[in-house]
Formats: sequence, structure tokens, C-alpha cells
Amino acid sequence: MDVELELAGRIVVVTGASKGIGLACAIAFAREGASVIGVSRDPANLRVAQEQLASLGLAMDVDPADLKDSVAAQLVMERIVNDHGPIDVLVNCAGAARRTPPDELDATAVLAAMQAKYLSYMHAIDPVIRAMAARGTGSIVNVIGQGGRQANPQHIGGGSANAALMLATVGYANAYAAKGVRVNAINPGITRTGRVDEGLAAAVRASGQAREAVLASQLAGIPLGRMAEPAEIADVAVFLASVRASYVTGAIIPMDGGKTSTI
Repeated sequence: MDVELELAGRIVVVTGASKGIGLACAIAFAREGASVIGVSRDPANLRVAQEQLASLGLAMDVDPADLKDSVAAQLVMERIVNDHGPIDVLVNCAGAARRTPPDELDATAVLAAMQAKYLSYMHAIDPVIRAMAARGTGSIVNVIGQGGRQANPQHIGGGSANAALMLATVGYANAYAAKGVRVNAINPGITRTGRVDEGLAAAVRASGQAREAVLASQLAGIPLGRMAEPAEIADVAVFLASVRASYVTGAIIPMDGGKTSTI
């Protein structure tokens, strides 16, 4: 029996929609019949993503913006509402903090990590959640990362941003639950995206080991024995955004194949 998610016709904004998990989310929501608008910094990358969806018989409108800029974030959300209508779902995937070995981590790198990940999410959430609250309905899903829960010397800046986003997710969930807005998060572990190569490169520089040895070591620590696929993360995002998760808010869902042994 098919589970009806009731997402058809919903206005869904996916940030970071041009590639990786964001692109997978755009595809997943479009398959459910949602009206998807993808946001990313690079217009060319967004056009390529549009073409990928079109090749699958799906559609995505796009609106480029650099969400590290609070004004740009405000304006892009206003344009989307003017062009498409009130936003029902916001899925935040934009922004990726670079992995930096500790001896390369300085104030500039820490600031860049917070701008790339934490502020890009917060800038997108701010105008959207207020409008959702005014209407009495809405769902936000933040795709964050297990790096905020388990410290990694190569990911101090980005991990700190992730930890801050987890707190913000639960804080927003508590603040806006009575107004009909749900806010949840997904924490992926290692996932088959372009960021895998970046993380491996940082680990290789820090350890001096070969890339293949570093990757094998990382996979060996995952009980499921493999990295995640972006579509697997997207499936959970779709569920959390749907009416089937109507009593779920303030949840932080780990998706690391069982690696992080915390309760």
C-alpha cells in the first residue's frame, strides 16, 4: 500500500539544490508532485540541476542567491513567495564548511565555516519561519551533519557550525510548535557526494596516509559497511516534511549507518 504524503502542489524550497543531497531532495519532492524551487549560489550549476530533473520528467524552478548574505536571503525568499505563493516547506542543504586540519585552522577558517554552514541556514530560516507562523502552518528540515555530535579534529570549524544548527533547530521547534510550524534535522554521516573527496583530502594531509587507506578506515567504522546515498537522505527529508510526520518536531535524526554510538 502506498503511503500518501500529501505533498502534491506544496511549495517546497530547497537550498543547495544544485548538487549532492540538495539535488537529491529536489528530485524526491518533485516526484511527490511538489512545486520545487531550488536555491544555490551558482546560476550555471542550478541550470544543470534543472536539466537533470527534466531528464527524469520532473520540473524545478530556480532562483540563485548567496545565502551567506542575509539581505540576499531575505530577497530570494520574498521573490519566491511573490512568484509561487507561500512557502510550505523549507529544506536547508546549502553551505558546506571546509574540513581543515587543526594546524591549518585559524580565525579566518573558523569564520568561513560559520558563514558557509550556520549563517546560510539561519538567514534562510529567518524570513520563512516567521511567515509560516503567521499562517499557522509549515515545515522546515535542516540537513546538518553528524560532525556536530562527534568531534573530528579535521572538522572543528564545520562541526561547531553543525552543533550550533542542532541547537537552533530544537530551539526553533520549541518556539514555533504552538504556531503550527515543525522544525526537524537530519545528521548524515559520510555520504556519496563531492564533499567526500574534500574530507578525504584533509584527512590525508593530516595523517600522511594514502587516500585509499583513509577511506577504508572510515568505512570500516560504519556498522552498515558503506556510505549513504544522497537519495537515502532525501527520503527521510520528504517524510519529515510531510503530514505523515505531523507529530514530529525538534527531532535530530542520525543517518550515519550506526557509526555514532551515542544515545
